[in-house]
Amino acid sequence: MITSRGTGRWILPKGWPIPGRSLAESAAIEAWEEAGVRGVPVDNCLGEFTYDKWRSELSPVPCVVRVYPVIVTALQDEFPERHQRQRAWTSPRKAAGLVQEKALKKILTRFDPDGIGSELFNS
Repeated sequence: MITSRGTGRWILPKGWPIPGRSLAESAAIEAWEEAGVRGVPVDNCLGEFTYDKWRSELSPVPCVVRVYPVIVTALQDEFPERHQRQRAWTSPRKAAGLVQEKALKKILTRFDPDGIGSELFNS
């Protein structure tokens, strides 16, 4: 989990799709830039939620966020946004208690990290 730069509330790393990359790859890149997570993106959307991104005080932009897991191979202390955010490593259930978005709470509550990516290691 990381804090947002604007409000300081707890969120997942997220960002805009990156041209030429899958949504899962884009998610892994955002996890590196915002949280220092290195890992293998898993192309299995866990769910989606919506929120309003405030790009100025007058105009919210409605956003749909698709949540993709990353199999973490390293958690690094030096990463691009390290001075802009706090980071916390926690269980999915505890993370669900930290976030505000109801649909994200549901995604995190249902998430079983032991079941993600097993096909990558059992093939």
